[in-house]
Amino acid sequence: MIPIVTPEEMAAVDRAAPEPVDVLIGRAAGAVAREALDLLGGAYGRRVVVLAGKGNNGNDGRVAARLLERRGVRTRVVEVADTAGLGAMADVGPGCDLLIDAAFGTGFRGTWEPPSPGATPVLAVDIPSGIDGLAGQACGRPWHAVRTVTFAALKPGLVQGDGPAHCGEVVVADIGLDTSSARAHLVESADVAVLVPARDPSAHKWRNAVWVVAGSPGMRGAGWLCATAAMRGGSGYVRSSSPGLDVAVAPREAVSTPLPGTGWGAEVAAGAGRFGAVVVGPGLGRADGLRAELADLVADLGVPVLLDGDALAVLGGEPVGHRGPLVLTPHDGEYASLMGEPPGADRLAAARAAAQRYDAVVLLKGPTTAVARPDGTVLVARSGDERLATAGSGDVLSGLIGAHLALGAGPAAAAAAAAHLHGLAGRMAGGHGVVAEDIAAALGPARDLVGDPRARSAVASAPMDIDGPFAP
Repeated sequence: MIPIVTPEEMAAVDRAAPEPVDVLIGRAAGAVAREALDLLGGAYGRRVVVLAGKGNNGNDGRVAARLLERRGVRTRVVEVADTAGLGAMADVGPGCDLLIDAAFGTGFRGTWEPPSPGATPVLAVDIPSGIDGLAGQACGRPWHAVRTVTFAALKPGLVQGDGPAHCGEVVVADIGLDTSSARAHLVESADVAVLVPARDPSAHKWRNAVWVVAGSPGMRGAGWLCATAAMRGGSGYVRSSSPGLDVAVAPREAVSTPLPGTGWGAEVAAGAGRFGAVVVGPGLGRADGLRAELADLVADLGVPVLLDGDALAVLGGEPVGHRGPLVLTPHDGEYASLMGEPPGADRLAAARAAAQRYDAVVLLKGPTTAVARPDGTVLVARSGDERLATAGSGDVLSGLIGAHLALGAGPAAAAAAAAHLHGLAGRMAGGHGVVAEDIAAALGPARDLVGDPRARSAVASAPMDIDGPFAP
């Protein structure tokens, strides 16, 4: 996993470094120069313009310019404070092969509207100037980089908000700083096999069983998708129930078990001892008494339980006491119902707030999916794209998390690994017109892919593409 540290945390890491600032700047500049040469395809005859600010970000750019000069690259440093020089940058045109954006770092405040770079590619230093280092909001008209070289750890602004659309490929350069105190990490494909235990070769079907309580008249497909994903995710036995329906809509491999329209929460709690996880809520409807059923369920249930969809909607902002591990998986609208306000720009902070309030692991869905624990640690998934924005996709994710819980993964690990695989499966499911059933069908191949040691080593050795750490 790649550490993610806030600008404030990064400043503390810098202060704790045993080396002087000049040494760290030299290492950072060396990383910038290497990435510049890679983008240039060599040094001979190349021209580079460096836009440098007054802080250490600018110093990284200035030293990188000197290193590039030594390699034979013709460089020009334009100071941000030099308004005449800044205006002249609009004329760099085809004579410049690369622009290095070292104007401002993660602590930038204000609005940044530099001249357009035209068709000249941009290499950003640490973060594209004008992108908020914490929430990733674009402040003005920041340049779109083809690559960003950041140091020691990712910054939240690179993985959320406008950041991913502006940073291009992200390379995390090791400059010798200790980031072991990081409280957030980006999940990579190589991490999935570590986060989620493999099935025991001697396991029987009940070892990793999941009970799905989902679906209602008019929403029967939700339970089907959730149960299918649980099986595709590694559960050997899935029970599917829809309260008040004699027969739940479920894949033929699942066992459909009826539940009464009332009193079912206590009945599930009493009968869940043989299951590794219980998933409740997709398409369940919002009948009167649902909150009371959920309260009965989680109060007595000793196995991990996941609440999604309608189960979240009826919580009404009031936490319920729970006996075993609890996972909540809201999208933005459900989050607003849980917390009384939308999540805002900083999704990592929003997930943390909900996790602390509900004493649960909270997975906040979105292009940047944040999985927070009550202690404030966060795992982030960035593998998904617009193909996940389809009806039933969230039901698939819930079933997959349930399978991971039943396999013995901790709640945060189960949710974060599922979010990553869910995004990867969406990419593998096809191009135009991907539906939730396609995503569920691709979960097995996606897990096989990240479980292949050759695939894991390829991911670990490659520069990270923040918009697709492991595109098939």
